[in-house]
Amino acid sequence: MDLAPTDGARLPAWKPGAHIDLVLPSGLVRQYSLCGDPAVADRYRVAVLHEPDGRGGSAEVHRLAPGTALKIRGPRNHFPLVDAPSYLFVAGGIGIAPFAPMIEHLAAQGQDWHLVHRGRSLAAMAFAEHLARSHPQRVTISPADKQRRPDLEAILRAAPPGTAVYCCGPEAMLDAVEALMPTACPQGRLHVERFTASPRAGAAPRAPFEAELRRSGQVVRVPAGQSLLSALRDIDPSLDFSCENGVCGSCETRVLGGVPDHRDHVLQPDERDRHDVIYPCVSRARGSRIVLDV
Repeated sequence: MDLAPTDGARLPAWKPGAHIDLVLPSGLVRQYSLCGDPAVADRYRVAVLHEPDGRGGSAEVHRLAPGTALKIRGPRNHFPLVDAPSYLFVAGGIGIAPFAPMIEHLAAQGQDWHLVHRGRSLAAMAFAEHLARSHPQRVTISPADKQRRPDLEAILRAAPPGTAVYCCGPEAMLDAVEALMPTACPQGRLHVERFTASPRAGAAPRAPFEAELRRSGQVVRVPAGQSLLSALRDIDPSLDFSCENGVCGSCETRVLGGVPDHRDHVLQPDERDRHDVIYPCVSRARGSRIVLDV
């Protein structure tokens, strides 16, 4: 789906890995990876998998008539393409979307990369035929109705030293790659992007704590049954947020003191010890108090 500004203005620039929030007529807000060409300044392109049994967003998108006016937020990029000597992309289903512009960028730069793309069927795998045709030596297409599941352990073990491993797709695929990385690919660095929250966001314990708002001087008590974001919005309803499940990154808040208990899916695996940022829709404090730049 292509999105163009109603006034013909240039859209904000973006880089591969970025996503936007799409505000649908019903009020639903959904996040979609930008999968077009970053050099095209007059439109954004997103790929939306129609999931009739999903949460309702994709079904509404597929009912939109051409010319429908929508609001968007962003773009934001918490899944950037890092510098690395080589790249391995592992995509499941529509998880290929953020990788399409990454691959074209790397191909244009003459970089070393390989894609493994798993999906229900070839017809259901967006970009598969184009990528396989354009880069036949670097793309492995694996439709589930024709082939067995790829041997992820063998694929990871074959990655060259320093490989940036990017994974996006269903939770089971992400969990499998995360579990395999320490032993099968210790020579690589993992980067993941999730569609929806995993059980991490609701993991126990959920102890009460206090949040000191440095700019206003207020102290907010956050009980065990309330999110930090909800407590903050009781004080300041203008605070930005979108997905409320730790995926989109819109509620990013600077931490000035204390230790965050990161339960989001924005930070990458090697960033989870950061003390300078928190995503308060799902994350909490380790200890009795956290100090925020609010």
